[in-house]
Amino acid sequence: MKAAVLGDAGLEIVDVPRPVPKPDEVLVRVRAAGLNRADLLMSAGRKHGNMGGTGTVAGLEWSGEVAGFGANVMGLREGDRVMCAGSGGYAEYAVADRGRVFPIPDNNMGFEQAATLPVGLSTMHDAIATNGRLQAGEAVLIQGASSGVGLLGMQIAKELGAGLVIGSSTNAGRRARLAEYGADLAIDSGNPAWPEQVKAVTDGRGVVLIIDQISGGVANGNLAAAAVLGRIVNVGRLGGFSGEFDFDLHALKRIAYIGVTFRTRSIDEVREISRRMREDLWPAVVAGRLRLPIDRVFPLDEAEAAQAHMRANAHFGKIVLVA
Repeated sequence: MKAAVLGDAGLEIVDVPRPVPKPDEVLVRVRAAGLNRADLLMSAGRKHGNMGGTGTVAGLEWSGEVAGFGANVMGLREGDRVMCAGSGGYAEYAVADRGRVFPIPDNNMGFEQAATLPVGLSTMHDAIATNGRLQAGEAVLIQGASSGVGLLGMQIAKELGAGLVIGSSTNAGRRARLAEYGADLAIDSGNPAWPEQVKAVTDGRGVVLIIDQISGGVANGNLAAAAVLGRIVNVGRLGGFSGEFDFDLHALKRIAYIGVTFRTRSIDEVREISRRMREDLWPAVVAGRLRLPIDRVFPLDEAEAAQAHMRANAHFGKIVLVA
């Protein structure tokens, strides 16, 4: 089968053997695959948990039709339309653990739209609901809100009852569109005054929950913008892996600072994350309330160009490959 594989000089389109599903896996004929920032890290030579390295088939989420499954998989038939998360999605066929395979709703959702959802839904539900412990009426700030995962995060926060949703982007054009995806206020995290803006719209208290996809240069701003007994969930590091951190302010406000990643979780933990997400969010997915804009679609043969488009950081929403 055709696949986009990590090579010494970037992605290479090569023929590789079709994967064979293990007892707990589902084989899918891939129709579309979503791009994620972690794909770029692996293409640059970094490991993503146990994934990455020369010869690895890229891709963390995809959609398509069930083409086979292992003996422990129940409730699926060949030909069922599904969306999946895992590894190896930049290919004509891919396998996913049974706990990370979701039915595509019968609501006119196409393969391209379905391929944009699996990673974002699980990541942001885990960050907002499980680790962020969002309660109805609480104010939430999503840092890096114009990314695909960020746009879903704002919608999920609204779906789960957030009272005020704030999204950040350093790009004026993208900030202007955040309201379409749940933002009550859009801020520029590149403006040093942004924490004061956040406190102004929360009557001086600050936000109760911050979902941080930037880290690096906004860490101290997050502490300033957070309420006493606030919660900060570190999801991503788009703005840097290290930076200044005001430990005294962290202690003064008694902020819970929580790091999350899928890289060190067991398959049982990941299955539970998926189960909780479906329990809370699947009615909204089926109803079409959780959606993402598709910025551009590339054929699988142009996977390197698709990643270059993401690397240029000129997109809004998701970039998709079609096989």
